[in-house]
Parts: sequence; structure tokens; C-alpha cells
Amino acid sequence: MAPPLPDTAPPTPRQRVRAVMRRAAADGLLGEEQPVAGFLDAEGIRSSVRDLGAAFAHVPDVLHTFAVKAASLVPVLRMLAGLGMGCEVASPGELRLALDAGVPPSRIVLDSPAKTPHEIREALALGVAVNADNLDELRRIDALRPEGCTSVVGLRVNPQVGGGSIGAMSTATTTSKFGVALRDPGMRERVVRAFAERPWLTRLHAHVGSQGCPLELIAEGVAQTYRLAEEINEGLGTRRITSLDIGGGLPVNFGDDEIRPTFAEHARVLAAAAPGLFDGRYGLVTEFGRSLLAKNGFIGARVEYVKEAGGRRIAVTHAGAQVATRTVLMPEAWPLRVGAYDSDGRPKGGTPVRQDVAGPCCFAGDVVARDRELPALEEGDFVVLYDTGAYYFSTHWAYNSLPRPAVHGFGADPSGSVRLATVRSAQTLDEIAAESGLAHAGALAGLGAQERS
Repeated sequence: MAPPLPDTAPPTPRQRVRAVMRRAAADGLLGEEQPVAGFLDAEGIRSSVRDLGAAFAHVPDVLHTFAVKAASLVPVLRMLAGLGMGCEVASPGELRLALDAGVPPSRIVLDSPAKTPHEIREALALGVAVNADNLDELRRIDALRPEGCTSVVGLRVNPQVGGGSIGAMSTATTTSKFGVALRDPGMRERVVRAFAERPWLTRLHAHVGSQGCPLELIAEGVAQTYRLAEEINEGLGTRRITSLDIGGGLPVNFGDDEIRPTFAEHARVLAAAAPGLFDGRYGLVTEFGRSLLAKNGFIGARVEYVKEAGGRRIAVTHAGAQVATRTVLMPEAWPLRVGAYDSDGRPKGGTPVRQDVAGPCCFAGDVVARDRELPALEEGDFVVLYDTGAYYFSTHWAYNSLPRPAVHGFGADPSGSVRLATVRSAQTLDEIAAESGLAHAGALAGLGAQERS
């Protein structure tokens, strides 16, 4: 019998995590046989989508797409499609996942800086919207666009408004690899000419960045794109540009349970920077990802050993770089909160002690938290990595051939009992072997130097 959620009032996110951890430990979803797993809060996802819709409810024509890279799991995409969302995809694999999830091609947007002719041809044949990353790609589309094509085609521009606190996540710097650099000599004029020459080119796209980018920086990039659209339409004497793809990029608060900034705050800052953006003359497309799922998921992992080295207490767990790659490789930019739970999945008590929380990967830097004050972890306990619903467990790194973890969705019955459903099964050793080229095991043996006759 599943343990009830603690209160009769709607449970808080932290209360839901505690109930799920108890259920997972009791049912063996976490334990010796399954030492790490990801968990997604279905109601939390629904709430985030509702908040997004409400923030843009005053916009007459808006398509909210989910950035598939943030959770490349078909059940997640299918759920979001059922809530009215489309998908933003950046590879053939992501496009396939969106289609398999039942997302209509007309509600899919293809973004990528390196689209092959085959990818472009397929997207245009399906009616998927395509944002060209550069002017050379537009020339490819000139040749590949079929007669009667229904795809909306846009051009990504880089407003070059600068970067945020995480350089790797800032896509509107002076030298960003994305989009057409508007402030480079002659490039703005070339963009205007590209629209004048192509009646089917009807969308402008810009994405300033995500984590580490303040709302004002994002809004300035969108505002400059809006002003460019106005300039092009006025210069051509017609509404050539009919929609703006304003990207996503809302940063996530990883410091506590509070959701900040909110989608409503983001919309208010956008409206202040570009007052005409929401007046209905342009259709809008958004591409949010992390901000929809990060706080609606967590990782649970078993503590395998606890040791001391140089006076430092170290808990060795099964959650490391394979599921928390960014946190391990860039800990200052991507810190995570860690929770301590006992072997029954209950929050641990006791006096906090300073300790490291390390992962299972075979390199010294595989540490997800350093010198944290937590109740003393012991063998068989569990740790929880909060705010990891986006990217972390859904975008597994196969270092050391560690298996992809299982992912489970959770919800609650009206009675308060936890319900769990498998979103993705844990990868088996047979699957790892098959994906490593087992079927071609002898391929290299026959490539050595041939013996001379």
C-alpha cells in the first residue's frame, strides 16, 4: 500500500518528493538492484504549462513549443502535446521523437546550426517549420523547398546583445555560432534583402540564451528582433514577416523551492521592452524547456560506500557525471541542492556534518556536491538531487558504459496515495552490449595487413 502524502491540504513539492522516495524504496524502484532513478512530477508539469499559458493568454496567436533537448522522452512529449504544446527540435533524432509522440508537423519547429540537405528536405516535405540559421542555409532552402510547401520558414538572427553569467549558455554574444550577426558590417542589410527576395520567408527568430541570462537581456534581444521585423515590413510595404519566434531561455532558480522568475514576470519584461510585441500583429512562438521541467523532477540514488580521505567525509553514490554532467564539469555554474534520506526513503535527521557527495564514474572530478552540511550519510542511504527534471537524467552520458537510469512519473490519487508509472525502463547490460557494436564484433580483425603471397 502506498504511503499517503503527509497533509490533507495540497502537498508541497517537497512533501511529494518525500512520499515518492518512501514508495520507491518500498517497491524496489531504488535499492541494490536499481541504485539510481529519475522521477517526474506529472501535476507539477501540468501546473507549469498552465502558468506559461496564463502568462501569454492575452496574445491572440501563440504557439508554445517545448525544447525537446530538455527531456527527450516520448511520454513527456506526448503529455505536453496533450496539454496543447508543440515541440522545438534540433536534430533528426529529436524530430523523430516529436513525431512518434504524436505532435503534428505543423506544431514542430526545427532549429539547428548544422542542418544537412536531407534534414531540410524531410522537414519541408512534412510541413515542419524551419528556422534557417544563416544565409547560406537560406540558399539551400531555395533549392530544396518543394512546390506547395506548407512549412513556415524563418531566419535566425543574433542581436549581439551580450552574454549572461554562463558563457556556454549565452547565444547572443558578438561571436556566437548561432544566427546572422546583425551588428556585423553589412549583415543587417543582407537580412533585409533576403526577406525582400523570398516571399515565403515570413518569420524572424532570436534566442539570447538561457541559464545565467537575466530577463532584461533576453527582452532586449527580443525587442531588437521585433524592431527589425517592423523595419523590414515597413520597407517592403507589406506584412512579409507575420510571426516572431522569441525562443525560450527563462532561467531556473536552483537555490530553493521557489519558482523564480515566473513566466508572468518574463512576459511583463518583454512587454516593457517591446510594447507592440503582444498587440496581435505578429504570431508568436516560444521554445521553453528547462523552465517547464527542472523543478518538476529529481534524481534518487543509493549511497554505496562512505569513506574518509584527508579528513574529508565522502559518500560515494550512483548519481554522478552520467546523470549530472553539467554539475560535475561546471560546478560553479550548475550547483544542485542535495537531500539526505535513509534506507527506507525517509528524510534523515541528526546533526549535519560536512561531506562530499560523489558519483560512480571513474575520474576524480566526479563529485556532485563538495563540503556540504548534510546529516551523516551511511551505506544504503539515499541522496536526492533536486531540480533535475530537465536535461539531467533524460540526457544520460554513457561514460564507463554506465546504464541509462529508469525514469518514473508520479502523481497522487484524491486520497493522497502516490501513483508511479514507468516513463523509461532502465537500460540493460544486453542493450549496452548491442549498442557498443556487438553485432560487428569481428569487424576490425579483418582489417590488418594482409600476408603477402
